[in-house]
Amino acid sequence: MRIPVGRRDRTRYDGHEQFLRSRGSRGAVAVVTGALPVLAFPEPSLWWFAYLALVPWMLLLRTAPTARRAAFEGWLGGAGFMIAMHHWLLPSLHVFLLVLAALLGLLWAPWGVLVRLMLGGTPSTARAVAAVGAVPAGWLMIELVRSWEGLGGPWGLLGASQWEVTPALRLASVGGVWLVSLLVLAVNTVAVLLLAVRSARRPAVAAVVLCSTAVTLVWVWAPQPRESGRLRIAVVQPGVVGGMLSAERRFDRGEELTREVKGRDPDLVVWGESSVGADLGTRPDLAERLGALSGEVGAPVLVNVDARSEDASGAPGIYKSSVLVGPDGPTGDRYDKMRLVPFGEYIPARSLLGWATSVGRAAGEDRLRGNAPVVMTLPGDGTQAPGPRLGPLVCFESAFPDMSRRLTRDGAQVLVAQSATSSFQESWAPEQHASLAALRAAESGRPMVHATLTGVSAVYAAGGERVGAPLSTERSTAAVYDVPLATGSTLYVRFGDWAVYASVALLAVLGAAGGLRVLRRPAPGRAGPPARTARESSGRPVR
Repeated sequence: MRIPVGRRDRTRYDGHEQFLRSRGSRGAVAVVTGALPVLAFPEPSLWWFAYLALVPWMLLLRTAPTARRAAFEGWLGGAGFMIAMHHWLLPSLHVFLLVLAALLGLLWAPWGVLVRLMLGGTPSTARAVAAVGAVPAGWLMIELVRSWEGLGGPWGLLGASQWEVTPALRLASVGGVWLVSLLVLAVNTVAVLLLAVRSARRPAVAAVVLCSTAVTLVWVWAPQPRESGRLRIAVVQPGVVGGMLSAERRFDRGEELTREVKGRDPDLVVWGESSVGADLGTRPDLAERLGALSGEVGAPVLVNVDARSEDASGAPGIYKSSVLVGPDGPTGDRYDKMRLVPFGEYIPARSLLGWATSVGRAAGEDRLRGNAPVVMTLPGDGTQAPGPRLGPLVCFESAFPDMSRRLTRDGAQVLVAQSATSSFQESWAPEQHASLAALRAAESGRPMVHATLTGVSAVYAAGGERVGAPLSTERSTAAVYDVPLATGSTLYVRFGDWAVYASVALLAVLGAAGGLRVLRRPAPGRAGPPARTARESSGRPVR
C-alpha cells in the first residue's frame, strides 16, 4: 500500500536529499566524484587528497537503491575517472577517448555493487571489518585488469599518486605500487565508515591503528638496498624541435648538447626516445658521428632509434630500439621495445578500429615489438671487471612494475627509461610520466633515469628519492647526475605481486563465505492451511 505524502511531508525531501533521489542528478554526481582522484596526481600533486578522494563516490554508491543502480553509478564514476586521468589524450584521440572511457568504465560496475554490498545500510561489525579489506581488494582487481597493455596499461594506478611520499615508497619496496593502492583504498573505506556508519566507528578506528602500525613496521624493518658506488650519467634533453627535417635537426641538437658535458667525466650519456630517426645500419654516417661523439666525451651514448629496420630475428618493420654506441660505433647491445602504446604505436584490431586514424593522431602503421628484455654492460674502467649493468625501458614501459622487476632480477644495476611526450607538452602528462620512475626505483631498489626529448627528465635513487633537479619542459639542455648505485634486494623484487594474489584470495574467501550463508539459509516453511472465509466452517466447508 502506498502512503501519500502531504505537502508538508514533501519538504523533507527538499535540498540535497531530493537532489540525490533524482537518477539524472545521481548520475552526474557519479561522473564528477569518480574524476576527483586525478587531483592527487601530477601536476596538481595533492597526494594527501588521494586518501579522501573516493569518499564522495563511495558515499553515493552505498546509498544506491538497488545493486543494478550501484553498478550503473560505478560505471559512470569509472568513466569519469578515465576521462579525467587521460584528458590530455583528447587532442590525439578526439571522440574516441570518450568511447574508450565508456568501455573501460565498465570495470568499475562490479566494484559499485561491492561497495553497496559491504557498506550499504547499517553494516555489522564483521561486515565493516571485511569491507576494509574487500573494497580495496575489489579496486585492485580493476587496476590489475586495466594494466594489460591492450587496455592502455597501468597509467593512473591510485598508489602511483604517492610517488613523493617517503613512507609510501618504502611500502612500494615491499609490495609494489599495488600495496600502496590497497593502503589508499583502505583509508578511504575507513573514512566512509566513520562518516556514515556510527555503529562501525570502533572497528574503523581499529583499522586506522592497524594500518598505521603496519606502515610503521615497514618503515623500520623493510630491507633496503645499500649504496655501492656512484655512476655519473648525463641526460641530454634537446627540447621541442619541429618543422621540416625535424629528425635531423633533433640529432644535431643532441650532438651539440652532448659536447657540453665534455670534461665533466660522465660514465654514460642518455638520449631520449626517438632521438635518432634512421636505422644506424643503413646510415653509417650517423653511426660514425655517434662513435666520434662517444670518444670525444669519454663515455658510451645510449640512443633510441625509431626507424624501419630488422630485429635480431630478421623481421623487417618499424621498431623503437635502445642502442648503445661506443667510440667504435654501435656495441651490439640493442633492446627493441616490447610493450607498445595502443593507438599511439599500433591499433588493436586494425581491421575494426582503423577508423581511429581519421579522427585523431593514431598510428598510421603498426610498430613491431621486441622479443625479450635486455641488460647491457657498460665498458669497465680498464680493469678486468666489467662495468655497471644497464636495464633499458622505452617510454610507456616505465609504467609496468613487472618489467623493471624483471630487469633487476636479471642483474641490472641502473634502470633507464627513454621517453618522449612532446605531443602533450602543455598537459599534465610529462609530470605524470616522470613520477612513475620514482615508484619503479623504490620497487626495484635500483636507481632510475627518466630521460626525455622535451621534458620532464628526472633521476631517482634506489629508494625513490630524487637525485638532482629535474629538467622541465621549457628547457633544452644537458645535465650530469651523480647517481648512487645500490646492492641488495627489496621484498618486491623477491616476492613480486603478492599483494595482488592476497587480494584475489581475500575476495575468493569472502565470496565463498557468502555462498555458504546462502546455502545454509533455511528453506521457506510449508504454507499453512488456507484461511477460512466468513461463511466457511469445519462442518460446512465451502465447495
